Amino acid sequence: MAEGDSCWVAVLVGGVVGFVLVVVLNHFWPLLFEGKGGTVPKGSFGWPLLGETFSFLKPHSSNSVGAFLHDHCSRYGKVFKSHLFFSPTVVSCDPELNYFILQSEGKLFECSYPKPIHGILGKVSMLVAVGDTHKRLRNAALSLVTITKSKPEFLHDIENIAIQILDSWKNKPKVVFCEEARKFTFNVIVKQVLGLTPQEPETSEILEDFLTFMRGLISLPLYIPGTPYARAVQARSRISSTVKAIVKKRRARRRTNNDDDDDDDNNNSKKNSDFLEILLSVDTLSEDEKVSFVLDSLLGGYETTSLLMCMVVHFLSHSSAALQQLKQEHLKIRSMKEKHDDHLDWEDYKKMEFTQYVINEALRYGNVVKFVHRKALKDVKYKGYLIPSGWKVLPVFTAVHLDPSLHANAPQFHPWRWESQDPTCKKFTPFGGGSRCCPGSDLAKVEVAFFLHHLVQNFRWKTEGEDQPIAYPYVEFQSGLVLNVDPCSETTM
Repeated sequence: MAEGDSCWVAVLVGGVVGFVLVVVLNHFWPLLFEGKGGTVPKGSFGWPLLGETFSFLKPHSSNSVGAFLHDHCSRYGKVFKSHLFFSPTVVSCDPELNYFILQSEGKLFECSYPKPIHGILGKVSMLVAVGDTHKRLRNAALSLVTITKSKPEFLHDIENIAIQILDSWKNKPKVVFCEEARKFTFNVIVKQVLGLTPQEPETSEILEDFLTFMRGLISLPLYIPGTPYARAVQARSRISSTVKAIVKKRRARRRTNNDDDDDDDNNNSKKNSDFLEILLSVDTLSEDEKVSFVLDSLLGGYETTSLLMCMVVHFLSHSSAALQQLKQEHLKIRSMKEKHDDHLDWEDYKKMEFTQYVINEALRYGNVVKFVHRKALKDVKYKGYLIPSGWKVLPVFTAVHLDPSLHANAPQFHPWRWESQDPTCKKFTPFGGGSRCCPGSDLAKVEVAFFLHHLVQNFRWKTEGEDQPIAYPYVEFQSGLVLNVDPCSETTM
């Protein structure tokens, strides 16, 4: 071998060895500082670079904690260290520590999702924003939800769309319920946020791009043309352009209405009593923040709510006692209406007590959200533990919801537990907590309750096969939750 070739080989080998050493040292470097200023929780870091991420993300039934958490909690306790998502991490399955983390947002901890998520959601998304930006977006969201959730127009839209979906089942022996649930929630959220009906061309444009956007959220984060991630970033840009065009039209229409007579103005306000109409009057948000707010609303109102619907229907199909009691509650509410086809109102919703038990139990037992990402802003000491500054922290809700020491008969779907259990307690956090608790959770519950009202009165159903909600860690039904459906006759209702 020539002397020059030998030199290049030596450089190459040296570079590879150097890279490996850097990766190994970077992986295990945090361990060298354990015990300085406190005791880092016990645990293991796994392989260099990858850590234990693949084991943590291994699919399992969403109504179980999975092998990783079961093994680590058995060996190290409810709080342990690991190396996940390329970072040293403290994993918490303890309700008190989880509550402490969620309540210390912006002080000791802050939201810290992987950087590629920012590329898809956008820099001013409420899901990834921190500090004053997040506070302004959240305040706007809470204000909109408070104004909207009990408005008759909003409630009527939900009910009308639910009836339309169920009417389309009457000549179908089976339906793929996950698809039907997504259709329902998308139509509701697009009407609620943008005032669009399923028949309008913008609705189908947004849906097509939105599905591309959703696939990118759970893809390998490589911005290479043609990859799901790259297509998702491009889809978000197109949705933003569509929303901006709708905003421009709405503003022009409002200016025109200011010149019209009062009757025309009143008619228009009834037609456009949606999030966007209210959002346009909010002075605390920039134009980009308003567009991002619309996208966040679509994301939260589409995926999370439809998954909750699927959970409820799935668990009810395996609990005849709960289904029967739920049906009786809704038959009683319907019987109290003056006319059989009268719309439901806010007072009817407040009477759906057992419905709330069913929804809460589906959230506890099914776990729509498994965990959230946080980062320690400084060294944090809690009950003898040290969480070093810069480490990621993962409060795991699933482990708390399914802990038999906290919930009697935890591995069972049992809605009646909520007759005596407080849904605002520390051991039940299906929508997160603190300043990042999901602002749209009340709207999601209303949608599910109104859909159930018509479903249980008009259909019987059985699940086909043994489809289960699987956590990847995002949750989905592998076969789409196929239901064999049979319309109820008047005599069997």
